Amino acid sequence: MQRQTINDLLAFRAVATERSFTRAAGRIGVSTSALSHTISALERRLGIRLLTRTTRSVAPTAAGERLLATIEPRFDEIERELAALGELRDRPAGTIRITTGIHAAETILWPALAPLLQDYPEITVEISVDAGFVDIVADRFDAGVRLGETIAQDMVAVRIGPDMAMAAVASPAYLAGRGAPVTPHDLATHNCVNLRFPTLGGLYAWEFERDGRPVNVRVGGQFIVNEIALALRAAREGQGIAYLPEDYVAPDMASGALIRVLADWCPPFPGYHLYYPSRRQHVQAFALLVDALRYRA
Repeated sequence: MQRQTINDLLAFRAVATERSFTRAAGRIGVSTSALSHTISALERRLGIRLLTRTTRSVAPTAAGERLLATIEPRFDEIERELAALGELRDRPAGTIRITTGIHAAETILWPALAPLLQDYPEITVEISVDAGFVDIVADRFDAGVRLGETIAQDMVAVRIGPDMAMAAVASPAYLAGRGAPVTPHDLATHNCVNLRFPTLGGLYAWEFERDGRPVNVRVGGQFIVNEIALALRAAREGQGIAYLPEDYVAPDMASGALIRVLADWCPPFPGYHLYYPSRRQHVQAFALLVDALRYRA
């Protein structure tokens, strides 16, 4: 097989998995126009169309799906073997891709990874912040970070943070005008700052519990965000009640900028875990990362 054909197949693989010429071009480090030309040349050489292109989407044809299913496991195997060869180096090296939410990235990942990157300059860690749930296998991440109770059973889960609790908070000015809710059901009469997770599509249902009795409440309000920093700012400025991680709003509660409500309805729950496929090969760089993140009470 010609070397150029291998490069063209790698380019096709990137477009077919990303379903976007723009994202695939960014992934392999070429221009969108050059990538489009490469795919067109490959299709001419094979005499068959591999991708269906519209103004809004790109998807493999039946022939493209068959080709992708053939080459994907083989390229994956090559990449795993190359990573394994890296274990023969004197120092750990390689790139590790992790998907996570902003809160875990700021409070858990960065504090643990900063010294790791300092000690091992040949290790690269890419953090992708996403508010929704990501399929780490399909999107080619090495690992993800989620709350412990949301991880699929077929994944290895490593605890990387303490138990957490949520806090419903609002500004003193807002509560002075509207009063404080006594039970979660009272939120129906309040202006609440809603969160929308892209993967789930709908608005996040606020989860409460007391005496072992769970209560999920779908709240209403004028402001909807998909990022907790905006929800925090809205609460500070009197927009309504926000429901955020307790540690995230602790400084505002301590200063009096925000007042907590429904505290007795917010028990602790399992905190953040790093998760990855059970079949993942444990190269040295990844093992070092797991050890750096592992929670030690």
